Amino acid sequence: MKLWSQSWANGDPIPAQYAAGKTNGQGQAMFSDNISPHLAWSDLPVGSRSLVLICHDFDVPSCRGDVNQTDREVPADLARTDFFHWVLVDLPALPGELPEGAFSRGFVARGKPGPGTAGSARQGLNDYTRWFAGDRDLAGQYFGYDGPFPPWNDSLTHHYVFTLYAVMVPRLAVEGVFTGEQVRAALAGQVLGEATLSGTYTLNQRLLQADP
Repeated sequence: MKLWSQSWANGDPIPAQYAAGKTNGQGQAMFSDNISPHLAWSDLPVGSRSLVLICHDFDVPSCRGDVNQTDREVPADLARTDFFHWVLVDLPALPGELPEGAFSRGFVARGKPGPGTAGSARQGLNDYTRWFAGDRDLAGQYFGYDGPFPPWNDSLTHHYVFTLYAVMVPRLAVEGVFTGEQVRAALAGQVLGEATLSGTYTLNQRLLQADP
């Protein structure tokens, strides 16, 4: 089973147009184009009835006290946690790809609608739902794809992993509004194969200047 993209090569930095945030040129950040990337797959296991796609960042600070502060960086040794950027279930195996921009073109304050899509696929909540909870201007339910927007003062470059699962059922056993954690639980015993595509992203000017 294989997963790849025309948007970047596996392990490379993710271009800013596929991120929710980009540098503002003054050491901090602003919203970016937030375009969902092209993805393609092949060599699915025999018996695959549908696909599940999850994108997560495993480098997110576990506490927010140092995030986006001008006088310090988020320390590298701070405990990190998962952040879901995309949760998509019941994706048909054919035509074998998602075109660039198929699920996002621009960042939508308070979130894009869901869980239904134009096809049979259903979108779960991404973790901007939790991140912006309580924010007067941005709080809402964020369905579908919203790309990288790591803290602009984080001392770590973040890693983003797109995982495609081939499953043996046409409809995954999650209903209503669901999260990445619920999808991971529902995948137990249903996965026939999986493939990953990764990329990195940072908004830290010190790290960007050090990158050859």
